[in-house]
Amino acid sequence: MSDNDNARGYASPPCFMHELTPEFQPDDRPADAAAWTDVKRWRKAERQRLIDARMAMSADARAARTETIAAGLSEAIGAPRGKLISLYWPFKGEPDLRGWMNDMIAAGGRFALPVVIQSGHPLEFRAWAPGEPLERGVWNILVPSNGPAVYPDVVIAPVVGFDGENYRLGYGGGFFDRTLAAMPAKPLVLGIGYTEARIATIYPQAHDIPMDRIIIG
Repeated sequence: MSDNDNARGYASPPCFMHELTPEFQPDDRPADAAAWTDVKRWRKAERQRLIDARMAMSADARAARTETIAAGLSEAIGAPRGKLISLYWPFKGEPDLRGWMNDMIAAGGRFALPVVIQSGHPLEFRAWAPGEPLERGVWNILVPSNGPAVYPDVVIAPVVGFDGENYRLGYGGGFFDRTLAAMPAKPLVLGIGYTEARIATIYPQAHDIPMDRIIIG
């Protein structure tokens, strides 16, 4: 399928982008405020479209897709013993990998969950294991109540959308990009999502950081 077909099938380009920047291409990173405002407006609409489509998927379909994603994660990570892996608490129809996490723990892996500390700041990763206390955080997502802040070896990032260059469309807060940029050592970064989340481009900006790999189901 060509990029043009992808654009027709999955997304439309930001309104007026070609007028604001006539030479605009999918890998351009417009620096002017008008172009960035237009990209943000497009991303907001595309984000909602993709979330609505994901939420419309049946629970059985999501579970089957999640099994495929779990197998891909196991292959990408390899033997988990001695590795600290950041997962996430599932939200708005995201793949629920908690069963896979239990299998990885049984094989010697350790896990952490991301915590929003403050808007505009990097996430904090807190070590966590099943049975340890959780509390409601931002967006009412469960996060570890306490526990040491850690730096994971592997970061698993759920995607709302993604493109062929492994750029991730998230929820718009910029937390993952900000966090990855601030980490003292680069982890293995794996984006995960459903096949339908693929779009022609997210119109990446200078602050966007691509995933090392996108695993889909």
